[in-house]
Amino acid sequence: MQPQFVRIKAQLVSAIEQGSLKPGDKIASENQLASDFGVSRMTARQALSELVAEGILARSQGLGTFVSDERPMSSMLTIVGIKQEIEQRHHQYDVQVLSHEARRADKVTAGYLGYEASQQLFYSQLVHLENRLPVQLETRWVNQRIATDFLLQDLTQVSINTYLHRVAPLTEADHIVEAIHADARTASWLSITTGDACLCIHRRTYCSQGIVSVATLIHPGSRYRLGSHLQFTATDKG
Repeated sequence: MQPQFVRIKAQLVSAIEQGSLKPGDKIASENQLASDFGVSRMTARQALSELVAEGILARSQGLGTFVSDERPMSSMLTIVGIKQEIEQRHHQYDVQVLSHEARRADKVTAGYLGYEASQQLFYSQLVHLENRLPVQLETRWVNQRIATDFLLQDLTQVSINTYLHRVAPLTEADHIVEAIHADARTASWLSITTGDACLCIHRRTYCSQGIVSVATLIHPGSRYRLGSHLQFTATDKG
């Protein structure tokens, strides 16, 4: 016989899939679910807690439990590779390698990495997919003095993030986030329409030896979010 909490989960998931519960809708309280299903409050709590852990529901302290926004969300305060993010959600991850080579960068990018514009740098461009849908276009320039064997890596088997953490452990990073409209080429790679809104992250990462890489990460706005949780001390409150 199916455990009672599984039955509650299945009914809530079914309601979400059928559209009777939409992103942002409030879920019945533990007490109400316990009454509706004829179970203990602890059983109702287990069902809700598992759905929260799976990312289907979200809790807001003092307000209740709500249906999550279906778009995956990344932290703005930590750096986790897209492959790891997707696998943490128990979703299927795939990658398309568009380019993985040595090429000349523009003067600004070369300068960031301590090179002259005429020198060749390591370059890669990839499309990352979640459940077969493109969620990130990654364009990255890599410091060849630090990541000397970057071009020998099979990027379908080893993520860039994992490789760089191994050869050049991260010490700090810069982020700039902006909203952009997809040009025709970006739209084609991300399977969206030209002009669609996208989230664009410009990231520069450092190790103890200097700047490791400069990356531009473009996400379809309809499929991705950025968020963070901040904690403040008494001295932070103005």
